[in-house]
Amino acid sequence: MLSFFRFLARHTAYLFFLLYCGISILLMQLQRKETLEAIRTQGLTVNASVAERLSSIGGLFALQEYNEHLLLQNARLFSRVMRQETVLRDARDRNILTAKDSTRAYGRFFVARIVDRRFSLTDNMLVINAGWRQGIDKDMAVLTPDGLVGRVTRVSENYAKVMPVINKRFKVSVVSDSSSTYGVLSWNRGSETVAHMENVPASSHLKVGERITTSDHSTFAIRGIPIGRVIRISGNKLFSDIDVRLFVDYSSLSYVLVSPDKPSAEKLEIISEEDVKTKSDMKPLGR
Repeated sequence: MLSFFRFLARHTAYLFFLLYCGISILLMQLQRKETLEAIRTQGLTVNASVAERLSSIGGLFALQEYNEHLLLQNARLFSRVMRQETVLRDARDRNILTAKDSTRAYGRFFVARIVDRRFSLTDNMLVINAGWRQGIDKDMAVLTPDGLVGRVTRVSENYAKVMPVINKRFKVSVVSDSSSTYGVLSWNRGSETVAHMENVPASSHLKVGERITTSDHSTFAIRGIPIGRVIRISGNKLFSDIDVRLFVDYSSLSYVLVSPDKPSAEKLEIISEEDVKTKSDMKPLGR
């Protein structure tokens, strides 16, 4: 290494001469038209590549805004379909159509994005980027145009925790479309695409293929929200064992709608009072 530095020190003048010659040749080449055209072409290529990448990034943000816009449109259409289906169901059940039924509204939804999720054999959970500051409250129904996703169980300022249908603690009152068979939907672990319908007497007229929606008996969801379709019916002499294929695909869920509409507060208060009274009647007498 020492000899190398001695060589550089001894031939510094020659090295500078070679460097100046190289720079002169480079400047001469840059004066040639072909070289200048090649540099310009290469510059255009690099510029176009950078612009394309920046455009792609901007396109992603634009696509996200477009998706949110489409989701809002779907929400409006979904609310209209729900309203029409509810009116038709009432007309079918009572053979009467009143003005009150025709003006019942389900038209307002909050749009939220899923920012976290926890999937396990039992305690599945979702977190959305909307809280009480955005109008979200506990026990609001969470859904998509495909069907019911779950219910809000906890709310912070800008986030909310959602218990999905595929949670062992989740239950919702449901009814079938064709036979008007009532039951309670729950999830018995296993597949995230299949839930179970309980409390259905074996004498019911429920059939495979019927669509299941939320019923008037629900304590948190408005009626008429799609849930799934019956795929299997079995059981004993008293109650049927019913499997329901869920409409919502949780593996690809990104955006959801939160419905501020709830069952009547008066109805919930009566149910709550009845539950408290029942529990107090079951307490053993003191000595």
